[in-house]
Amino acid sequence: MHDILLSEDQRMIRDSARAFAQGRIAPGAAARDRSGAFPHEEMQALGAQGFLGMLVPEALGGVGADHLSYVMAIEEMAAADGSIGAMMALHNGLVLNPLLRHGTPMQQERYLRPLARGRMMGAFGLTEPEAGSNAFALATRAERVAGGYRLSGTKQFMSNGKSADIAIVFAAVDSDDPRRRITAFLVAPGAPGYSVLRIEEKLGLSASETAQVGLDGVFVADDHVLGTLGGGYALAMGTLELGRLGIAAQSVGLMRAAFDLALAHARERRTFGKALIEHQAVGFRLADMRMRLETGRAYLHHAARLRDAGQDCRTEAALAKLHASESAEWVASEAIQVLGGYGYLRDHAAERLFRDARICRIYEGTSDIQRMIVAAELARGAGRGG
Repeated sequence: MHDILLSEDQRMIRDSARAFAQGRIAPGAAARDRSGAFPHEEMQALGAQGFLGMLVPEALGGVGADHLSYVMAIEEMAAADGSIGAMMALHNGLVLNPLLRHGTPMQQERYLRPLARGRMMGAFGLTEPEAGSNAFALATRAERVAGGYRLSGTKQFMSNGKSADIAIVFAAVDSDDPRRRITAFLVAPGAPGYSVLRIEEKLGLSASETAQVGLDGVFVADDHVLGTLGGGYALAMGTLELGRLGIAAQSVGLMRAAFDLALAHARERRTFGKALIEHQAVGFRLADMRMRLETGRAYLHHAARLRDAGQDCRTEAALAKLHASESAEWVASEAIQVLGGYGYLRDHAAERLFRDARICRIYEGTSDIQRMIVAAELARGAGRGG
């Protein structure tokens, strides 16, 4: 990264994130991966350092950073531990962002402020067993009752669904207009009728809790509707743009960690009388890995700068996530190839990075969804090559 392109504040945030990630987060990454335990202490430490309220103004308990600083900080956390990087992106992007943009003064004071400081943890419940990428297919219903609503349904792949203090849950209200059915609600996981049906066992991101949640007539008061009634679809789509930048940043961090491992090994390992990197096949592989890393990071920063400038970056966010996530899986795989048999061992970081990287092509919209977004813009004649 060329520091000349960064402001003093941006460099300071990136450097402090790197120091914290390498000093506090990285040493326990392998143990957390093995145990799968929720990293309460680590998340509280992130909050104390300001990394859980990066985009929230100081007046509301955050640090008021820009989006470029935000994605650089996620890169650092993900390079140290993919699970922590994913949880940081979820907390900032999918929980605090909609509360900041759509929350009432009461909701912001009660939830946004403690969330930004790491005193509370948040969850986001949109996906369902039969409704993944198609949010209009939500089966969870919100029935109007005196003083509020009762939510009934099932949420799938809900990050922090068990351990969160407050969750943003999407459900459908009665409406003749399909686009005015979906509504966002603030739900306490401890509320009667809220139950964790199971904690999923995953290929990677083991310390990032993923739950299937049942809602059986969970009461939500009127003042816990987030945004406008029927405005949940627009809220979700606006939230996912920032979420995709977060996943792209997570992908860049995992990619960087895998590249650094492979490069260090190739410099130290000697075969046939010379360093592994001096063999053309290995040197070329590392050159391609660096190309993916640098282009992925550069385009992510371009998208973040557009958002900082107040520009629509829906397509750029899709492109950033598409490129970075697919590159992360490829680079992690190539790192194992450089390391040979050692990279395939469970106790080597390369194996964990490969498992952690695989999900990036799936959540916050699959690679196919990102291609659909880009293709739709091209069909409208809005996209061009420069």
